[in-house]
Amino acid sequence: MDRDALATVIGRLSYLQGSFVLRSGRTASEYFDKYRFESDPVVLGAIAEMASPLIPEDTQVLAGLELGGVPIATALSLSSKLPAVFVRKEAKAYGTRRLAEGMDVAGKRVLVVEDVITSGGQVALSTESLRERGGIVTDVFCVVDREEGGAENLASHGLRLRALFRGAELRVATVA
Repeated sequence: MDRDALATVIGRLSYLQGSFVLRSGRTASEYFDKYRFESDPVVLGAIAEMASPLIPEDTQVLAGLELGGVPIATALSLSSKLPAVFVRKEAKAYGTRRLAEGMDVAGKRVLVVEDVITSGGQVALSTESLRERGGIVTDVFCVVDREEGGAENLASHGLRLRALFRGAELRVATVA
């Protein structure tokens, strides 16, 4: 599947119009329902194949953010052969009590993986938590950048955003 075809498939599967409350509490008239493309094995595989070249060369660990970043990080891990960790919004109070489940990120170059980025607020918080645990984080990957200030917000936290698609590309693809 080429890039344009993948954009069309993702756009048609996930781009919704209506009234949606975002994580920030803001209401939006459009929404990218990530679960519609993350739950399709053919689409998820194509995303991983196309995204693998966007992984910085020195990356040692992929960090999938709860919940939507986990399937993307898993698919990228299978495609790139890099290990993945799964990052909670907060450490659980039982079991291992870890924020990042899987290997230790201390001293490792970590690529944060998310599905859709709007403001980047949760990504910035999770990145800070990974850095507090010794992870070296300079880059973030997402499938869809909604182009609503996320890249700029992340840049203010010393992070480069690598997006497979911009929201505008997927909006256009739905009418193609």
